Amino acid sequence: MNYWLFKSEPSTWGWPDQLAKGDAGEEWDGVRNYQARNNMRLMQLGDLGFFYHSQKEKAVVGIVEVCALAHADSTTDDARWECVDIKAVQSLKTPVTLEICKADKRLSDMVLVNNTRLSVQPVREAEWKIICALGGL
Repeated sequence: MNYWLFKSEPSTWGWPDQLAKGDAGEEWDGVRNYQARNNMRLMQLGDLGFFYHSQKEKAVVGIVEVCALAHADSTTDDARWECVDIKAVQSLKTPVTLEICKADKRLSDMVLVNNTRLSVQPVREAEWKIICALGGL
């Protein structure tokens, strides 16, 4: 299993929106960055990801699961852009902020800490476990 992080502006699509979709999940559409798209192409069914609120909150707030493999993004006719579908799995008991991640030396190599702009990024298993623990899971 691989682990990922999906960034979203809560004013556009927040954790409550993702939770409301239930087991049906939702396309992670609108991504227009090749590196983020390529990360989605690597995803497998059942891979887990952190749901991260960007903008003001800047925090991991939940866990999602990949429920559909990379496919054409329905928000564009441009064949270059693909997306996966994700469904909510669990809320973190305590949001884990970017500030907390940057302060934790064990997370110093994490993509989120070093490239806060990438909207879909890989997470190492050790990083996954640390953030889950910090989030009360």
